[in-house]
Amino acid sequence: MAKLYFYYASMNAGKSSTLLQAAFNYAERGMRAMLWTAAFDDRYGAGQITSRIGLKAPAHLFEPETDIFAAVALDLASAPLDCVLVDEAQFLTKTQVFQCARICDELRIPVLCYGLRTDFQAELFPGSAQLLAIADHLVELKAVCECGAKATMNLRVDAAGHAVKQGAQTEIGGNDRYIALCRKHFMARLA
Repeated sequence: MAKLYFYYASMNAGKSSTLLQAAFNYAERGMRAMLWTAAFDDRYGAGQITSRIGLKAPAHLFEPETDIFAAVALDLASAPLDCVLVDEAQFLTKTQVFQCARICDELRIPVLCYGLRTDFQAELFPGSAQLLAIADHLVELKAVCECGAKATMNLRVDAAGHAVKQGAQTEIGGNDRYIALCRKHFMARLA
């Protein structure tokens, strides 16, 4: 039985590089993986998954209305498909997470999702919440806080490096906008 995986972490834990390594491993064995990423995350160019260490690969784009199951089923009709890899999975809708589960259950293709667990206000993203609820396997990737402890929180900062406490849940950015921290230092920076 194919399984639905959710690899989750704070910012800067290597989620995208881990996904790209998985894609490389499938390709190296002559197997085909289908890569997906959020359409509005165009920090490194649309239709591309890029890691901070320079790895990159082309990817299909999903928007809230994208039917991922239908797209995968259509692709599968033309060539064998061994795995589906989804970056920025926190931006999946609840419906899309269930579509990923259907890919596993009905098409018998494993789906590996990579994303943030929580936002800058320590709230679950909708996609992450649904993945935590229904994924077959949950894997926490580790990031490191400035104190050396495990970083589990994402602090949003302004241009001066001050903590941002309010705003839209989604604001695309990298190290210039977010800092991965342990809970203790996250709470201290918000105080």
